[in-house]
Amino acid sequence: MKIAMLLSGGVDSSTALALLREAGRETHAFYLKIWLEDELAERSVCPWEEDVKYAREVCKKFDVPLEIVPLQKEYNERIVAYAVAEARAGRTPNPDMLCNSMIKFGAFYDWIGEEYGAIATGHYAEAEIRDGIARLKRSKDRMKDQSYFLSQLSQEQLGRAIFPIGHLKKSEVRELAGKMGLPNAGRRDSQGLCFLGKIKFNEFLKRHLGEKKGELVEKESGKILGEHNGFWFFTIGQREGIRLSGGPWYVAGKDARENIVHISREKSNEGTAKKNFIVRDAHWIAEAPEKHESLAVKIRHGECETPCTIATQENDVLEVALAHQEAGIAPGQFAVFYDGEYCLGGGVIA
Repeated sequence: MKIAMLLSGGVDSSTALALLREAGRETHAFYLKIWLEDELAERSVCPWEEDVKYAREVCKKFDVPLEIVPLQKEYNERIVAYAVAEARAGRTPNPDMLCNSMIKFGAFYDWIGEEYGAIATGHYAEAEIRDGIARLKRSKDRMKDQSYFLSQLSQEQLGRAIFPIGHLKKSEVRELAGKMGLPNAGRRDSQGLCFLGKIKFNEFLKRHLGEKKGELVEKESGKILGEHNGFWFFTIGQREGIRLSGGPWYVAGKDARENIVHISREKSNEGTAKKNFIVRDAHWIAEAPEKHESLAVKIRHGECETPCTIATQENDVLEVALAHQEAGIAPGQFAVFYDGEYCLGGGVIA
């Protein structure tokens, strides 16, 4: 079976490629060209050039062909347009969540066709096939676990996925990379959204939505305390960027129609902390869990998760009841559900 290895130039995907070659697997490497050239037109630094340089060096070391796949059009249509529309509507988009299902295992899946039996990546997660059903398992490294970002994959996509380093910790990957003499063994991990590279997300929003002065209003008193440059630069629970004395201040709500950002000194007020919330467009990797089943949920990427139950489940809409209040439950972000070691899927916080 030929394997299509998605190579980013980082140590994770490079080590994944090395492990596949070490196991004697027939592998062809691909670098996805999804960077936004319009966003980078005025910048002197091209963040992808170093990535491609390292990708080529790794492929040369293991005698693996490397092909650059142009997917900017698909990325603009499926990811960028989504991010801009969500921000304009007052929600908090998560482009990296959809990048996996729509691009890496979507547009690229369509691009390679039937020539390759599997797509391999450097994600920290495990794909397990049991009784003919593909299941997504957490990584051994809880700090680096990326099952959250893979929760929108379909059965077909996950069944065709290979995560060669999913059973390893980051420290073990670094150690392996050093032992195998990878040129990027000590390279720092990339930060930020996958399609922006070194561009900050607020720069991206400013380019697409501009700036528009609006009021910062204290939630409890209704007093106007300052101004901001556009509600789309803020998300529920945010603390940084408010730039007011007498804090700390937290974003407690947004009024997209009036361009008002509501703020509060209380992180736990009803605008930023909740025990119940609604999830729409629920997607399950395998079968849907039973109603009222005890699960765990993540409302953002990271180690933190909260015990919960699903109170109702109709028309892909869920009512989630948390065991205790959680702050920063932001509309537009994804809630992802877990049953022990397995990621079941998730949906969009409404």
